[in-house]
Amino acid sequence: MIHTYSGETISFNIIYKKRKNIGIYIDHYGNIEVQAPKGTPDERVLQLVEGKWDLIQQKSKEKKNRMLGPMEKVYEHGESFLYLGNTYPIQIYQDINIGQDNVVFEDGTLHIYVKQLEDEKIKQALKRFYYQQCKALVEKSIQYYQSNFKTKPRSIRISDSKTTWGTCDSKLQLTFNWRLAMAPQKVIDYVVVHEMCHMVHLNHDRSFWRLVGKIMPDYKELENWLALSSWKMTV
Repeated sequence: MIHTYSGETISFNIIYKKRKNIGIYIDHYGNIEVQAPKGTPDERVLQLVEGKWDLIQQKSKEKKNRMLGPMEKVYEHGESFLYLGNTYPIQIYQDINIGQDNVVFEDGTLHIYVKQLEDEKIKQALKRFYYQQCKALVEKSIQYYQSNFKTKPRSIRISDSKTTWGTCDSKLQLTFNWRLAMAPQKVIDYVVVHEMCHMVHLNHDRSFWRLVGKIMPDYKELENWLALSSWKMTV
């Protein structure tokens, strides 16, 4: 079925089957399916779809975008980047007298100061900013949650990993992905707690997850945020 509401159009499949309530499902590709009890009038289905219109549109677009891979960025005034879970525009300034290209977050804007107006220079300034912020945020989080652990990490590193958000090795060296600075503080806290729990349990056995859940009962929601948002955590 194709339906237009509030000036936007979506298509979705309606499946009538033996069930009590109407359910709306969105697959990994962003396709929308509505399952309804046999005999449910189309008007009732459309009423429910319209009632959840904004959420359906949002989730469908997010899943379609994730299938396209990491977001492509342009390095121009107004382009938006994630920081602590929110998106903010960038403002670029050329200053040949500065000692080093840098980024300052102020008044809801990422102000980028570079000697040369080149995409790669702007990109590297942003990455440096995220590295620095991630280090500070992670260290603050570790300090906050340290009371839950008898052992302390021996070192803390920030990396450019393409596959992990964090690691803990047998020497209690913790490593975190700089992209975490783009996530909400609570998500950063979860990754920190996850890796600190590996100081006690190096594998992912039941004891490990019990410890994670004891310290952070809502960890599954935070894992889900990373799974749904990683495609847009890029520069």
